[in-house]
Amino acid sequence: MAEGAPRSPALAVAGALLGFLGVLCGAFGAHALEGRLSPDLHAVWETAARYQLTHAVVLVFAGWIGARVAGWLFLAGIVLFSGSLYVLALTGVRSWGAVTPLGGLCLLAGWLALAVAILRPASKS
Repeated sequence: MAEGAPRSPALAVAGALLGFLGVLCGAFGAHALEGRLSPDLHAVWETAARYQLTHAVVLVFAGWIGARVAGWLFLAGIVLFSGSLYVLALTGVRSWGAVTPLGGLCLLAGWLALAVAILRPASKS
């Protein structure tokens, strides 16, 4: 592996792509959905984009340092948390909100797994 290359490139790339999509979703919400969604559903969309962008950045970091468990938890959390909120905002079907806490739990677990990965001694290669 090249010096300075990510230890888990697939996770780092997934984070970069989710960051790209997060910016796209944020812009879409701010421009195309403005006035088309009720204020409460627009706030739901904004929350989804904010959490997606925040966790996309940390997913890149997790991939870079090779924190695979944390990375997969962040990936699952983004899909479940932000994904369910996007669907809820677009459809108004409130039952999608039942999926959101599962995503939140994945995000929380991802942060704990990241802390463990940072604290564990690096393996000698």
